[in-house]
Amino acid sequence: MNGLSKGLRKVEVALRWDPSPAGQPPTDLDLVAGTYPADDPYGAPSYLVHFDSRSPDGTIYLDRDSKDGKGFGFDEVMTLELDRLDARYARVVVGVAIQQRAEERTFGHVANPGLRVREGYTDLATEDFAGVPSAIAATVAEFVRDESGAWEFRAGVHGYQGDPAAFTRVMGAARRS
Repeated sequence: MNGLSKGLRKVEVALRWDPSPAGQPPTDLDLVAGTYPADDPYGAPSYLVHFDSRSPDGTIYLDRDSKDGKGFGFDEVMTLELDRLDARYARVVVGVAIQQRAEERTFGHVANPGLRVREGYTDLATEDFAGVPSAIAATVAEFVRDESGAWEFRAGVHGYQGDPAAFTRVMGAARRS
């Protein structure tokens, strides 16, 4: 590993949104992370971490899970201890999915959504989802292990408009430019 750059070690992905207006069903956004092996970094995820789960080795976990956006500050928080992740994994992709209940909801329907990716006290990215208003889910962060073993962050929000159940199967696929 390069002595000047140890790469990312422990990262927090935090999501916030305002509750639905009175009389409307609650809005529920969920963070989900997929871990991809070095021998197939754009294939199927080795495992997923989302509400009510954590990685098998405890390196990726949800600290906070909200079903309605009520509360102060960030409503969902996921921690990724990249420096502890086994060397057989080369990529971790984090996404946000909107629970689809009575009617289809997109990011354009969510009141005041926001995302923050940070390491320690350093913000790596912030986002308001304005670029993907018609999406029902989006990938929001990609972490890639370089040839020295250090983790780097690739920012970018990429919307998804297909079948909600299929999002976790395709969120780590290579994107076409």
